[in-house]
Amino acid sequence: MMDPCNCVEPLWPPDDLLMKYQYISDFFIALAYFSIPLELIYFVKKSAVFPYKWVLVQFGAFIVLCGATHLINLWTFNTHTRTVALVMTTAKVLTAAVSCATALMLVHIIPDLLSVKTRELFLKNKAAELDREMGIIRTQEETGRHVRMLTHEIRSTLNRHTILKTTLVELGRTLGLEECALWMPTRSGLELQLSYTLRHQNPVGFTVPIQSPAINQVFSTNRAIKISPNSPVARLRPASGKYMLGEVAAVRVPLLHLNNFQIYDWPELSTKRYALMVLMLPSDSARQWHVHELELVEVVADQVAVALSHAAILEESMRARDLLMEQNVALDLARREAETAVRARNDFLAVMNHEMRTPMHAIIALSSLLQETDLTPEQRLMVETILKSSNLLATLINDVLDLSRLEDGSLELDTATFNLHALFNEVLNLIRPVASVKRLFVTLSLSSDLPEYAFGDEKRLMQIILNIVGNAVKFSKEGSISISAIMAKPDSLRDPRSPDFFPIPGDNSFYMRVQVKDTGIGISQQDLPKLFTKFAESQSSASRNSGGSGLGLAICKRFVNLMEGNIWIESEGVGKGATAIFYVKLGFPARVNESRLPHMRSPPKQGQTSFTGLKVLVIDDNGVSRTATKGLLVHLGCDVTTVSSGEECLQVITKEHKVVFMDVSLPGSDSYNVARLVHEKFPKRREKPLIVALTGNTDKAAKESLLRVGMDGVVLKPISVEKMRVALAELLEHKKVLHEA
Repeated sequence: MMDPCNCVEPLWPPDDLLMKYQYISDFFIALAYFSIPLELIYFVKKSAVFPYKWVLVQFGAFIVLCGATHLINLWTFNTHTRTVALVMTTAKVLTAAVSCATALMLVHIIPDLLSVKTRELFLKNKAAELDREMGIIRTQEETGRHVRMLTHEIRSTLNRHTILKTTLVELGRTLGLEECALWMPTRSGLELQLSYTLRHQNPVGFTVPIQSPAINQVFSTNRAIKISPNSPVARLRPASGKYMLGEVAAVRVPLLHLNNFQIYDWPELSTKRYALMVLMLPSDSARQWHVHELELVEVVADQVAVALSHAAILEESMRARDLLMEQNVALDLARREAETAVRARNDFLAVMNHEMRTPMHAIIALSSLLQETDLTPEQRLMVETILKSSNLLATLINDVLDLSRLEDGSLELDTATFNLHALFNEVLNLIRPVASVKRLFVTLSLSSDLPEYAFGDEKRLMQIILNIVGNAVKFSKEGSISISAIMAKPDSLRDPRSPDFFPIPGDNSFYMRVQVKDTGIGISQQDLPKLFTKFAESQSSASRNSGGSGLGLAICKRFVNLMEGNIWIESEGVGKGATAIFYVKLGFPARVNESRLPHMRSPPKQGQTSFTGLKVLVIDDNGVSRTATKGLLVHLGCDVTTVSSGEECLQVITKEHKVVFMDVSLPGSDSYNVARLVHEKFPKRREKPLIVALTGNTDKAAKESLLRVGMDGVVLKPISVEKMRVALAELLEHKKVLHEA
């Protein structure tokens, strides 16, 4: 018995043609299904970063099973065995399971795939945004490059006109402008005037009102803005043949430091004003202003403002430098002229000093000789008047010379240690004879703490005291004059009447306070401020009748100032007397040794009043002066020989001549050479004569130079009989001391 057949019997007879097509289709489907997994395997192998490999493996298995099902189906078109049916069923079951699993997985995978797609779109948008930002950065870099280039071109010069012209040219080249113009405010500030253009070599110079709406709109912001091409400030290009005018932008330019900046009719402004820069794109073009171009224009406008400010400052500094150089040249010229004038004045004073002292010497010498003779009372009064007037004139000459040296700063104090108490006693001895004639009682009071010796300028201090006491005697008809001197205390030095006086006491110095009080005619309050002014005198009739040069107190004040002191005069009014007070700074002597103190006055011995038989040689080129000097010496008993030149002196002089009086006219004459030759002619010390210079030069340096070249003494003209007697006595005493040594 045969086994039953388990094959499926077809319900309808197969159509051979259809079966053939199905057979072929299943074959190609199976081929395609088997090729897809190969491609997926290649994709998975190459895509190492793909996140869903297991899904692809599952999907590949599904496709393989589908392909196997279609492949197995090829054997079902004919009669087939149970094995084929079993394999076919197994393949379909596996395919169904894998397909369901794949479908379920896709439900979970699709949202992830959608989020990836969303992320991809986000990244694409970010990439586009980055591209835009990179474009902006490149634009900014390009703008910065143009700004640096324009800034370099603008600041390559500090000439304002070159700056403005360069700005227009560079902006036109960088931005491709058809026209660019600069409008400046007029002097009135009510209009804008066309000052610079890019294409026109010569600006037309017309003006527009500054209060127009377009200009106010630009001036109200610091940004570059677009304005209408038909605006009055934009009508700078011909409209004929133009289909469409290009866009116009405008920006304000701050005008800084414009006070001296004038171009055409530019104003001198102290408040902040603006110029207007107008920029025009080419006509008949589709170009528009971009943001980065407007920013470039704004930056350039700011740079132009800064450059104009620097140019203004530079021009101002150069103008100040030129003015300073002119002033320096003028000051240097004035200084040289002043120095020339001072030298000329000093030379003139030196000449006049000599020329004036020569006749004064003759007058005083001859008058003193005449006074020694027997005269009637009336004649003696006349001679005394001549002598007083001559001495007053000689004092005036000294005052003028001292004042001249004080004013040019050439006068210096001759400081040394001196006897301060002896100086006051000497002043008292000089004043008493004059005061006794007017029956004035003079007293001197020196405080116990006042040092006996001091360090300072004895001559100038005596001149100050003599001048003040002399004025007290001169302006007092009766009564008394008191002189007092004390060491001033530090708290009493400051005086409200002299706020500029700042005393500086030291360990080795002190301030001396001297007061001279009289009962004379007094001084009015309006005359007190004029007392220390040169050539200014009191206006009272009593003062004018007393005479005076008007120089004494002025010179005293200068001397006091040199001694770091202060001086003033007090008076309650006319007829109530006056009090003169002054402070001077003196030093304590380092060591007081009376035997070694310099310049101590020692009066001549009483027996030295006649010099009978003393052979003297007088050298003077002036006949009158020579005669006067000879008369003085002859009156003193000397045997006098006179010559008029140095050559005659060298021929006449012998070892019998004990003293040579040599007139020294001016510094730099041949007197120095004559003195040297005289010393060379008599090499032995006992044979050398004493050489005494007769000079009218009161300068300390001139005296020192005379002593340095070999002069044994210096006598200042004019000379009286008494002065000559004292000089001879001191010279002979000095020579005696040298010989004994």
